[in-house]
Amino acid sequence: MIRKPVVTERSGNDSRMTSPAKPLVCILVLVLLSTSASLRAQEKPTAFTGGTIITVTGDTYDNGVLLVQDGTIADVGASGDVSIPGNAEVRDVSGKVMMPGLVDPHSHIGEGEGGDRSDALHPDVRILDTIDPKSDSFRRALAGGVTSVNVMPGSGHLISGQTVYLKLRPSRKIEDMLMYVDEEEEIYGGLKVANGTNPLHEPPFPGTRAKSAALYRALFVRAEEYRDKIRAADGDADRMPSRDLALETLVEVLEGRRIVHNHTHRHDDILTAIRLADEFGYRMVLHHVTDAWKVADVIAESGYPASIIYIDAPGGKMEAVNLLPKAGPVLEKAGAEFGFHTDDGVTDSRLFLRSPAFAMREGMSRQMALESVTIANARQMDIDDRTGSLEPGKDADFILISGDPFSVYTRILQTWIEGQKVWDFDDSDDRKHALGGYKIREE
Repeated sequence: MIRKPVVTERSGNDSRMTSPAKPLVCILVLVLLSTSASLRAQEKPTAFTGGTIITVTGDTYDNGVLLVQDGTIADVGASGDVSIPGNAEVRDVSGKVMMPGLVDPHSHIGEGEGGDRSDALHPDVRILDTIDPKSDSFRRALAGGVTSVNVMPGSGHLISGQTVYLKLRPSRKIEDMLMYVDEEEEIYGGLKVANGTNPLHEPPFPGTRAKSAALYRALFVRAEEYRDKIRAADGDADRMPSRDLALETLVEVLEGRRIVHNHTHRHDDILTAIRLADEFGYRMVLHHVTDAWKVADVIAESGYPASIIYIDAPGGKMEAVNLLPKAGPVLEKAGAEFGFHTDDGVTDSRLFLRSPAFAMREGMSRQMALESVTIANARQMDIDDRTGSLEPGKDADFILISGDPFSVYTRILQTWIEGQKVWDFDDSDDRKHALGGYKIREE
């Protein structure tokens, strides 16, 4: 559990200051005044005017105004309908397009790790403990317009560990990037599970798909028993079971507080994932679902959203042989809820907008294309109340682009998070992350 800093008060004697300490008081006062001035500056609203604003969940304004204050969206609408305060900083973005920051629900940026080969099931493992907040991969994601991301451990286990939801604020500590979905319980991610070919290995891993399902079910049965013991204790410490980090995580899943993100490809594996989720009653997002177009009606009927990927040069494992760009429009026609992900480094975060563009070529609607990299993905991570669309009250996470989001000629110009510009193509150092290869620089 991430510990919050504890502030303690000194006794009266400890708080007395002698004469030599007085200069420190002056310095402290100056620092406080400077901080206060900085906070006042942040309270000054900023109005982005003249550009095309794509809200995703509402209207698109050809000559719009986006008003930002205190890191959130204060108002958005057509020019003339939004009242711009007299003290606002006005930024003219005429000829440009603004849309929500992209939300990637499945990525491997940050250089994190998951479970090891000691077991096939590691629900207690946290990728949080291995992510490098200064990784260049975060800068590349910002260059692609990604502002929020679900960072996953790998898929070589039945349960690889806990994922982490991050807001890509430039930070020195991973804690400063966390997006809590339950701050009181300190839940800031989901649980990565996998079925199909990836988890099949020598013991202690399963050797068949049937054994995979059996091992998985057995652990969830233990988790149900653990949950029931906690409930029966009713807060009595003497009756509580010994703490078990693995089962504790699965109880969060069973109680709907932590979402299962299930790697799956073949249509029969998709059906198994649905069957297991139905048995234990947990929330789930189906990831990859290569054969989704074969069972789109079943996915839609199940109510579990899908997170799909488009790869323009398929290859590798045989279970992904049916990866076709028609999956998006087929899922849309079936009425399933879905979005795209990068699986970076399988596909590059800088090219995220290309995935829905390819699906549009296969017949997917423009509205679904917009939702599939923004609000649909935010819903899959329980963060749609904060990001994924440009609406008053939400975090001011948005991108400024040079033209239509699905045009091959369009370039991402700026990325903003909570009202702060965090990436700018005109900055020579930032531009390297848009145009260069992996590992632009080492720090």
